[in-house]
Amino acid sequence: MNTLEAPQPTPQARFPSVTEWKAIVSEFQKPSLGRAVWQLVNTLVPYAALWYGIYLAFSVSWWLVIGLAMLAGALMVRVFIIFHDCGHGSFFKSRLANDITGFITGMLTFTPYYQWRWEHSLHHATTGDLDRRGIGDVWTMTVQEYLESSRWKRFAYKLARNPIVLFLIAPFVLFVLLQRIPNKRGDSREKWSVWYMNLALLGMVLGLSWVFGPVHYLIVQAIITGVAGVLGVWLFYIQHQFEDAYWEHHEEWDYTAAALQGSSFYKLPRVLQWFSGNIGFHHIHHLSSRIPNYHLERCHNSHPIFQQVKPITIRISLKSLAYRLWDEQHKKLVGYRRMREIRREKAASDAAKKQQESGDGTRGNGTSR
Repeated sequence: MNTLEAPQPTPQARFPSVTEWKAIVSEFQKPSLGRAVWQLVNTLVPYAALWYGIYLAFSVSWWLVIGLAMLAGALMVRVFIIFHDCGHGSFFKSRLANDITGFITGMLTFTPYYQWRWEHSLHHATTGDLDRRGIGDVWTMTVQEYLESSRWKRFAYKLARNPIVLFLIAPFVLFVLLQRIPNKRGDSREKWSVWYMNLALLGMVLGLSWVFGPVHYLIVQAIITGVAGVLGVWLFYIQHQFEDAYWEHHEEWDYTAAALQGSSFYKLPRVLQWFSGNIGFHHIHHLSSRIPNYHLERCHNSHPIFQQVKPITIRISLKSLAYRLWDEQHKKLVGYRRMREIRREKAASDAAKKQQESGDGTRGNGTSR
């Protein structure tokens, strides 16, 4: 495929001004105590019931234990969304209620509340900014950066973007290991939140190990963490890693475009939307993180301006596994094939240039004779 046949950038939709969208979303930024409490009940009670069911299932069948643990892992995603909303201060109106609930749900999800809240705020402030990558996002290189990288860096990048590493190994490393270490750039509150959470986790692990037995508990926790990690990382991946995503250099970066074009509308079946806490409406969430998850769908449906965001279905989302690099020329995420095409085009251009220079030299020599 030559350069003329390369895919052209998708025309950008007309996005509302900051004044326009702030007026639209304002009514959905108000937390509802009733909805918040009901979501806690219909999430944490079933989660606790599943742990009790697992305890009873050990005397029945290991297959039943595994099945219940996998279901608990799926429900853990919904627990994390509650934790996530508390971190944004949107789940409850009360800051204290958010902090207490955030710490408890953070313990269940093995995530230190204040450190995660700080790091995630940086993610919201830099999403889609090519000059501020590397904070709470999936490692993404441009095509040109990849071509100019050393062989070792290209290998590391391919390894990091490998689905087995990204969706199976990385979740364990992130939630079990990395979240136990304070971020050196954080303030004292963020750093201390890690140690407080580690202490709370130690108590939870010892208590459940005493109830279930250490081996049984570790197996169950590994299944729950594994399922939740795979689903959670996949959701996070598809939220910003799709073909027509948004990336711009800082001078041209626009917050509204980064939210509505750079964050996906992942249209899921109702049951999956429930388990994922409505986070598929990620374009709305990035537009205003003060909207609690239980208001996201209503906000999306409230105004025609949001209907221009093209939904991504499960079938379409699977294609995103092939996208690896940001093509600045065509404003798209592309696979390694596009990078190889550019290499071939460059090699052909260099060969043609060399041949032309050789021909010019031969004609020059003939003239001199």
